[in-house]
This record gives sequence, structure tokens and C-alpha cells, in this order.
Amino acid sequence: MTGKILKILLIAAVLTALIWAGKFYWENLRGAGVVIERPAAQDEAFITDINTTGLPLTLPAGFSISIYAEDLVNPRVLAYAPSGHILASIPSEGRVVALIDQDKDGVAELQKTVIDKLNRPHGMAFRCADISTPEVCKFYIAETDQVAEYDYDAENLKAVNKKKLFDLPGGGNHFTRTIIFTPLEAARAHSDPLPLTGFRPYPNDSKMLVSVGSSCNVCTESDSRRAKILEYDFETGQLADFAVGLRNSVFMAIHPVTGAIWATEMGRDLLGDDIPPDEINIISSPSMGSGQNSAQVPNFGWPICYGKNIHDDNFDPVKSLRDNGAGKNDACKSFEPSHIDIPAHSAPLGLAFFPEEGRPEEYWHNLLVAYHGSWNRTVPTGYKIVRYKLDAEGNYLGQEDFIVGWIDEKNKVYGRPVDILIQPGGTIFISDDKAGVVYKVVKKS
Repeated sequence: MTGKILKILLIAAVLTALIWAGKFYWENLRGAGVVIERPAAQDEAFITDINTTGLPLTLPAGFSISIYAEDLVNPRVLAYAPSGHILASIPSEGRVVALIDQDKDGVAELQKTVIDKLNRPHGMAFRCADISTPEVCKFYIAETDQVAEYDYDAENLKAVNKKKLFDLPGGGNHFTRTIIFTPLEAARAHSDPLPLTGFRPYPNDSKMLVSVGSSCNVCTESDSRRAKILEYDFETGQLADFAVGLRNSVFMAIHPVTGAIWATEMGRDLLGDDIPPDEINIISSPSMGSGQNSAQVPNFGWPICYGKNIHDDNFDPVKSLRDNGAGKNDACKSFEPSHIDIPAHSAPLGLAFFPEEGRPEEYWHNLLVAYHGSWNRTVPTGYKIVRYKLDAEGNYLGQEDFIVGWIDEKNKVYGRPVDILIQPGGTIFISDDKAGVVYKVVKKS
């Protein structure tokens, strides 16, 4: 009888938690569509010379934030286009839009559809044959089930002449796909941004990386293309593993000094409020190279390990190890540990490195990370931009909040930051798929 009572109590506790999480999600985390929600009766109090958003956002001294574009439906990835515009992917509407500041007043008052009728488009990237001729560029879009190449019509702001490159497993718990080109050493040394855009292509002419999340919270995947970063070779048309054991590394970035690929990683759910940590990982370094055989591909441990090589004995009991007297974390020794741990359920998404241009030296090569925010934690966490202080080689020195205020003391959520795009001159653009806007952050003179 006691066992039955405990089972009933456990089921009741789980149901209560799910109901609470569902209520929090419905009230706070659904995309706000095309209307930004501001604090009632306090709107004017939050409009200052450093914050014109109408939201209770705070930034470090010397920075200001405004709304660059609004009336967007759940904008996600941001990309510079050779046309001089910022593009935003809108997965929920199946399209990519160009944000147009027609009167050059620092606000994109117009939007133009670059391409539509896509299947949850997310990641975007440009690849130019010659850095001196930005008008001759290819445009790449990652849908949930494929990646395709387009010609980019910079004059008319259109993606045309679609050519599918490869298929991907679609849908699942994590349907977003993000792409990036691996850096070419000679191109990384090219320090001059392209005119007007701040768009600086430095692709390896034959390699593209694509991040594909898991189909589940925690499981053994049946599709070998999931829970990893894949590498596409333009010369052979083949996909290969670049890094594995990654539950959902939605965003990637290239370190400006080392050329290493960095990525955020979201840990599994249902282990409580405080574990496992979310992560920032160094996926590759110049010593790793690319095109490795399967024995050389770095494995970050999911689904059986997380963080600093901690074993998930909830999913993988490894009874045989314990029976033999071995420690439970011995199962994780061969995996890559996280570079930086992030509080559980923060949901880190976009990440971007500060350039040297337009910033004091103390910001050089520091990393900004967007915490999208939790949906199932007793006390919500995240909903902010965090600055990671790093040395020139990427070693961790410390961290501090950079922008906060998207959630208030009553756990009312006003926004959820997604992607971060930093121009060479230092201007920062941030997408928000809850408020339906793109913010602009500048350093005040």
C-alpha cells in the first residue's frame, strides 16, 4: 500500500509541475506576434535617452538600446546581406525578410520578403567568391529538413534560383537548423569590413557547418544525423560528422583570434531546477582541424554525460561500472568537457564576439550570449544578455550581466532574446521572438 501511495504522490507532483509549466508558458512564453507587450502604466518611465524601447531594460553605462524593427512574428536568426541590409528569418511564417532603414534614421521602418514558402527557415549565411566583390555572393538558408543555395539579388532583395544541397531530418523536439562557414586562415586576417554592411565573409571555400538538434529531451537517436554538428563539403557533396554528442547547439560563432568554432548548448530537462548546466563549448580549434575520421570527431557526451564530464545516471545507470567499483563519471572520461557552464534552463542561444573596432580594449574578444529563458524551472531564469570576459585566446576570466529586464520581479516576461549580431564598428543587433522586435544597441559617445 505504501508503494502505491508513493506512486500516486509522485504522479500528482509531476502533473502539478507540468500544469505550472504550461501556465507559465501560456502566460509568458508564447510569441507576442506583431505586438510588443510593455509594462502597463509604466511605459513612459522606461523611455530614457539610453532606453527608448518602453521595456524595463538596463545596460552598462555608456550604452543605449532602441527598437530597430518591430511588427515581426517571432524573428530568429539575423544576418548581414551584401545589399547593406539586415535579414531576419521568420520560421513560423516560412520566410526571410530584409529590414530596410529607408530614411537612414536608425530605424528599419520597412520590411521586404526576400523569400517565402519555406519549411521553418532558420539559419542563414552568405558566401562570396571574392571579398572585393560583395555583389557576387551566394545565399544559403537552412530549413528544418534541408539546406539550399540561392543567388542573392541585391538590387531587388530577393533570393532566387534555388539549388538544394542536402536533406536533413525534419521536425522533432528541436527543429531549428543553423549554418556557418569554417574560417579560412588567410581570410580571417583580412581586417577591412565590406562597404556599408559590416558583412565580412571569411568562408572556407569548401566547408559549411550545420547544427542539427536532437529529436527528444534525452534518448538514443535512431537517425545518425541528429544531435551533432555536420560538415558539408562543397567539392564532394558529402556530409560528415564535425562534432557529436550535442543535444541542441542552436547557434555557433567563430573566435576572432583563434578561429575556433564556439557553440551554445542546451542541456536536458526533467532533472530538477539546477542540473544539468547549459553550456558554452569550443567545438573545434586549429589543432583539431576538420574532415576527421569518426575516431577523431569530438564527442561532447549527450545523452549520457553533461557539463564537466558529469554522468547522467538518470538516463544511463551503467550498473556494470558501479558493480566493478568504478566511479559513475568514469563513463565520461573520453568525452569533451564543456568550456563554460551556464545555469540550468537558461536556454542559451545566440552568441557573438566583440570586435576590436569601436570598443574599449576591455571589451575586445569578449563574448555576448543570449539567455532565451527557462520554461520549466520553479524560479524562472535567463531572459538576459550576458557578457563573458575572455582573454585573447578565449580563456574564461569572468562574467557579468550586459542587458537585463526582460522578466520582472513578478516573473512577467516581456521578451526573449535570440540572436546577437555585432557589426565591426560595435553596433549590436538582437532579435526577440517573444516581443517580435529587433533591438539596436550602440555605444554612446
